Amino acid sequence: MEGAFAGQLPFLLMMFGIIFFFMILPQQRRAKKEKTFKNSMKKGDRVITKFGVHGKIVEVNDQNDSCVVETMAGKLKMERGFISMELSQKLSPPSKK
Repeated sequence: MEGAFAGQLPFLLMMFGIIFFFMILPQQRRAKKEKTFKNSMKKGDRVITKFGVHGKIVEVNDQNDSCVVETMAGKLKMERGFISMELSQKLSPPSKK
């Protein structure tokens, strides 16, 4: 019985490594990138919300972690977490490294 488990151990370790490198690491990188973006938002940035609304930040409130986004329909007050990306980042081509 112990021999059967010892034979499966390298396979299990390999599967854990694959899951870690293809699922966990990219998620951690994405979360870190979102956190830095969220902390660097400033007045005048053109943004896209997570539900697809395009607008411009007209006010940032650090005390309650919110911002006011001006759209064509008016102004929306929302949590910073609902801002998906900066519009200029989406429109610019990816940089080659």
